[in-house]
Amino acid sequence: MRTPLATVYGFARTLSRQDLGEPAGQYARMIEEATAQVRELLEQLAIVARIESGRFDPVLGEADSLELAKAAPLELGEERVHVSGEGALVSVPVEATRRALVQLTRAALRHGGLNEVSLRVRGPELELGPVTRNSAGVLVGEELRELGAAAACALIQAIGGSVELDVDTLRVRLPT
Repeated sequence: MRTPLATVYGFARTLSRQDLGEPAGQYARMIEEATAQVRELLEQLAIVARIESGRFDPVLGEADSLELAKAAPLELGEERVHVSGEGALVSVPVEATRRALVQLTRAALRHGGLNEVSLRVRGPELELGPVTRNSAGVLVGEELRELGAAAACALIQAIGGSVELDVDTLRVRLPT
């Protein structure tokens, strides 16, 4: 699936950089964005499949938890995601963990009906909030309405971390 998807993405990207006029230019950008989302979903499915089959063997690297959290506002918008706190070195599969934190934040916004959320970093622990009643089950992977959130929980738990709901806050603890 990755090869045909890469072909579609490559051609969509090429087209979106051309002066096609509208609405064709907008359509090309939409195709490019959608293929990037499908690629991300495939990556998440692959990780979950490896975890479930017992074949997950992540390459761990050291990263600062605050820097991992800062990926969320870069991807989702600095006006929507506010990051604060002090980080600590954690031992995680860096890119997959970055994606997991973005996915949890995206799910909190989407399923919580929120315009903005905060990510407070306290060493290896991150606090995402507010968590609404509608988003709580999604964020802990109990309600499978968001593949990204479920995959994020599976990844964090597989590497020895934890994801817990504490009233209106999601606590994510990364391994050190």
